[in-house]
Amino acid sequence: MADVQTTNQSILVVGGGMSGITAALEASEAGYDVVLVEKNPYLGGRVAQIYHYFPKLCPPNCGLEINFKRMRVNPRLRFFTMSEVSGIKGSAGDYDVTIKTMPRYVNENCTCCGKCAEVVETEIDNPFNYGMDKIKAAYLPHPFAFPMRYVLDPSIVGTEEGKKALEACEYGAIDLEMTETSFDLKVGAIVWAAGWQPYDASKVEYYGFGEYPNVITNVMMERLADPNGPTGGKIVRPSDGKEAKKVAFIQCAGSRDENHLPYCSGICCLASMKQATYLREQYPDGEATIFFIDIRALDRLEDFYIKVQEDEKIQFVKSKIAFISEDEESGDLLLEGENTRTGKQIRETFDMVVLATGMVPNGIALEEPPDVSFDDYGFLTLDPEKPGIFGAGCVRRPTDVASSVQDATASALKAIQTIARR
Repeated sequence: MADVQTTNQSILVVGGGMSGITAALEASEAGYDVVLVEKNPYLGGRVAQIYHYFPKLCPPNCGLEINFKRMRVNPRLRFFTMSEVSGIKGSAGDYDVTIKTMPRYVNENCTCCGKCAEVVETEIDNPFNYGMDKIKAAYLPHPFAFPMRYVLDPSIVGTEEGKKALEACEYGAIDLEMTETSFDLKVGAIVWAAGWQPYDASKVEYYGFGEYPNVITNVMMERLADPNGPTGGKIVRPSDGKEAKKVAFIQCAGSRDENHLPYCSGICCLASMKQATYLREQYPDGEATIFFIDIRALDRLEDFYIKVQEDEKIQFVKSKIAFISEDEESGDLLLEGENTRTGKQIRETFDMVVLATGMVPNGIALEEPPDVSFDDYGFLTLDPEKPGIFGAGCVRRPTDVASSVQDATASALKAIQTIARR
């Protein structure tokens, strides 16, 4: 049971991605006690899984590390990983919140020596790489994980494998007796920064995701390009490891579709353009085709769009691809549709297809949810009649990292105003 003393002058931040980290830091550095909870065993959220930001094409680790350093020296900010909200009662200025924490089976003594992983043979799908490879059931979530501490998968607890991990640890860091716990918080305001999920591409049946291994999603492409990813940064086909030199990027895969996501997620076009540059950098003779309905590249991001267009090996085709089929022998993918600018039919074969799936907000899914407002698509809205719980980042609207940081700062200010007036 965690011993966390809070008052109604404290703030709870739910979600340890870039939005949550920003909100927590801004509020705590302004002089308020903040508790941050994150369901994953590490902080950083989906930003930690990105290879490069657009438009500068720089890695996210530098920005995350700066924030982690700020957290380490901040006495007013406490964070809990593998934790989530299980109950919220009360109203603005006076919330009682229950936090559930899942067992990590590894305590603060962990030095990341890796000896537990050396003796464990059981493997599990790697969630950080979206299941594209395997990791040991005793694992470090990723090379830059914060906190830098191993995790034991529950599947080996109570088994001989678990005992091997316990015996291999020289520092008493393995604790197989850990159980699920909960603790209560008293807070005056809540910032809900729980982030988003990629839309389930298997629901878009005519694209064959889950059936054809060489049809992947945009978040999976980020991990393929990363040197710490499942292929060591090689952009190759999942089916056979062949170099993927001719790749199709399909925009709005389930988005802007009344049968799936009716809205536009805004950032998918730029993400696909960025990923096309990954391909071109790795393969000088590689070819990328981006099939789009409309291109969203507003304001300062239009320069990035123009720069990508200048690459003669990256083609933009206005088309909503209607169907994908697979050549069972080669694993190649045949795309069929219509070029809506020329009226010509499209029948073209590619090594691999990347689906630009939309962003689905992580709402407040509790048996007795608090009184907050959502729009028709499930995004948290700001209702002046319902103060106290404020959305931040992608739970409010689909947006990029820079805009999420700005939005999180604004949400931190709203939370401070809520408790400062009481």
